[in-house]
Amino acid sequence: MKFSILIYFILATSISIAQNNLPVIMATSGKVAIRDGSFYDNNAWSLSPRTKPDIFICDRTRKTKWVVFYTDIDSIKVKVKPGTVFNFIILLNGKDSCYTQIRSAISGENKLTSNVNKSDTIHFTLTPYNAVHVKSILNERDTLNLHFDIGSFDFRLTKDAILKKTKLLSGQPDALTGKANPEFNNLEKVFKIQIGDLIFTNPEVVPTGFTAHGMDGRFGWNIFEGRVVEIDYDKNLLIIHTKLPKKLNAYVKSKIEFTHSFVCIKGTFVINNKKYIGNFLLDSGSDQAIMLDSLWASKQNFPKDLKLLKSSKLKDPRGVLYETRIVVSPLLKINGFELTNIPTYLLGNNNPVGFEINYLGNDLLKRFNTILDFRNDYIYLKSNSLMSLPYRNAGIF
Repeated sequence: MKFSILIYFILATSISIAQNNLPVIMATSGKVAIRDGSFYDNNAWSLSPRTKPDIFICDRTRKTKWVVFYTDIDSIKVKVKPGTVFNFIILLNGKDSCYTQIRSAISGENKLTSNVNKSDTIHFTLTPYNAVHVKSILNERDTLNLHFDIGSFDFRLTKDAILKKTKLLSGQPDALTGKANPEFNNLEKVFKIQIGDLIFTNPEVVPTGFTAHGMDGRFGWNIFEGRVVEIDYDKNLLIIHTKLPKKLNAYVKSKIEFTHSFVCIKGTFVINNKKYIGNFLLDSGSDQAIMLDSLWASKQNFPKDLKLLKSSKLKDPRGVLYETRIVVSPLLKINGFELTNIPTYLLGNNNPVGFEINYLGNDLLKRFNTILDFRNDYIYLKSNSLMSLPYRNAGIF
């Protein structure tokens, strides 16, 4: 009898897999490691049989690369290039089919609706906390204050704003009256977000605990994939182009360095005639100027005797507290521009994003009118009228 049951199970499983006509790998553990190009994460993935499919979006690159999923007993290797969508099954403990999809960060899907032959202009306000603030309308009814954060992805709404400013919890009456805790993973569907004349259909919206001061949420760079984004701080305009504007002679061009899909550029500190070169994530959601990764600073032997302004504590978007020191960096070179005496945060512990990267916040970035070409992956910078403004922490010199 046991033998017959075993045969039946094997046949049933084989038939089910054949019907799906998808590659299958085996697993006896719910944890999966992933190698995405050159980056290996031992705890990257947890199997979810209920999610069909469970989508892994690769780090953004226009180059062809290999992505490998490693279970505890099996693996699968997939060649990924822009537009790749690869479906397969991870069979957990011989019974649970985990439908999995590997997807390129650059796809043919476009959730942004606008006239392809024109540029869309959005007026913004630069807040006292350096946030690029715009008004938005969610599901044609809820007005929200969002800010553009180059260092973020998709749409992020604070839990407080979801509860108090939207109807996304309308199916949870006890949460609205305070009788129960809101289930933020069970929100009403967001089918439309409008910013100016731009309309985003069925956008990815994720709850968050923190965002820029006074904002209800933020939107990241990737919602403009394949477009050209111009940030004009002189005129307070955010302009979305379908192609690169003309007359860019006053701008300095450099290549965008994508690190784990974050938008980065190279920068160089010059201190006592010595250079310290690193990648800097463009974090326009931060009200500070520079934050340096502790591991990068250690590897570079970054000077420890720079003028100390003060010690401080910062919270990341998850609410994790980081102790920092604020020092004065005498000279930073970016795209040929030279910035002097910049208040610089030195992180006192591991970087919150889990890999080595430095940050340029909007207290520095706002000093440049910026064009981000997400069609060809270049950045264009031009100094503007805010260049000579004091930094937020200038008062503690």
